Amino acid sequence: MTTVQPASDTTEPAGGSTASARLPQRWLILAVLCVAQLVVVLDNTVLTVAVPVLTTELGASTADVQWMINAYVLVLSGLLLTAGSAADRYGRRRMLLTGLVLFGLGSLAAGLSSTSGQLIAARAGMGVGGALLITSTLAVAMQVFDATERSRAIGIWAATSALGFAVGPPIGGTILAHLPWGAIFLVNVPIVLVCLFVARALIPESRDPAGGRLDVVGAALSTAGLTAVVWAIISGPEHGWTSAEVLGAAAVGVLLLGFFVRWERRIPHPMLDMHFFQDRRFVGAISGVVLITFGATGALFLLTQHLQFVRGYPAWEAGLRMAPFALSIVLLNVSGAVAVVIRRLGLAAAIAIGMTLLAGGLALITLFPSDGYGVLLAGLLVMGVGCALANPAIVEAVMSAIPAQKAGAGAGVDGTMTEVGSSLGIAVLGAVLNARFAALLPAALAGAGSFPAALSAARDGAEREAVTVAFASALETGQLAGAAAVLIGGLVAAGLLYRADRPKTAQ
Repeated sequence: MTTVQPASDTTEPAGGSTASARLPQRWLILAVLCVAQLVVVLDNTVLTVAVPVLTTELGASTADVQWMINAYVLVLSGLLLTAGSAADRYGRRRMLLTGLVLFGLGSLAAGLSSTSGQLIAARAGMGVGGALLITSTLAVAMQVFDATERSRAIGIWAATSALGFAVGPPIGGTILAHLPWGAIFLVNVPIVLVCLFVARALIPESRDPAGGRLDVVGAALSTAGLTAVVWAIISGPEHGWTSAEVLGAAAVGVLLLGFFVRWERRIPHPMLDMHFFQDRRFVGAISGVVLITFGATGALFLLTQHLQFVRGYPAWEAGLRMAPFALSIVLLNVSGAVAVVIRRLGLAAAIAIGMTLLAGGLALITLFPSDGYGVLLAGLLVMGVGCALANPAIVEAVMSAIPAQKAGAGAGVDGTMTEVGSSLGIAVLGAVLNARFAALLPAALAGAGSFPAALSAARDGAEREAVTVAFASALETGQLAGAAAVLIGGLVAAGLLYRADRPKTAQ
């Protein structure tokens, strides 16, 4: 593993860290990393409650609103591999500070925007900062914690994303109730300034001593390829999976990624070492990231649809009712209980048990519907325990499968696979929902593209009731498909990791 020397700009390999070599400020550093990670996640979820206001005050069209959301996601997804490589080459602390500056400037520009185009451009700029923050926060955490404490630190870092997913809409709703819409972005600025000050003072620099120059060609190929692939995944439900735009973007993305792989094999200092993919443990870990995030993110997306459209909660209240899910993840990881369990079970078993609990909690909510909050709360707590176990285990599996001096590259791969899996989960399970809903709609309303459209086209109370029942049934189908995807993905990922680790255990 790696010992970080505060007075040096290099990362030197060492046989292991002892308690006496631990940085005394490491937990405060982790707090800063988690706050930085939290604002990145919040800035995606918080926008959901602002859509009506943006539509009215900026005169934004449906396409404008989609680009306000997607510009951030696409830029962030496309740059994760490049950002991770840059962190290893130029310094993880330096890239963290750069990410904070870019994210803060983007937030300021977004909050002061007066047109849809300005806001879309600002969101894209925030995506650049977000990519640097996601990769550098994880890479720094890998450097400042030794093997004994790393599992707990990764668990707390991973729990931050779940917290941001749940509290984004309530925070956005609270801000919009008292302040103009720009405040949902401007609130990031003081947070970023505090993180900048503390990070600059406390975090030691570390980098890969053999990193070499930035692989410009590889960065361009990976960024363009990943952006095209993620765009195709996001746009599939809207334009149709067999449309020329989606198939064309997907084909171009895959072709560019193929060129990226060939290029990386030829150069002496690749951005992503393709020899990693010869390691069965690494392949199992990144496959697990895609499979798990596919099922988990898609299932949670459908659950929020259920709370908003079937139970009638506004977005901020739906997020508030989801809070026990995130809070249970945070509490279990902060307390250190999850790290102890993972250490005793092993990564593969922790992933299998965690994803089984997540699937079971979702199935409980789906199969035992209730107008009260009791069943939902029980299901959310079971899901939270499952995610608290599985999320840090799969992140640790990815990061431990590569050398410590390549922590930035590992964080880039983990972030990229997470974004791809999340986008696929929402797109595919959303398509299952829409297909089932279309099949159950009354004949008079056939062709309605969405639940709100079908509801507004209904001519009387009976048809509106039929639309609601059809959507609730379609959500049930989608949520059960999500639960199955979570279970299968978790078991497959655990099996791959177990098979990869078995030769080492035998030896």
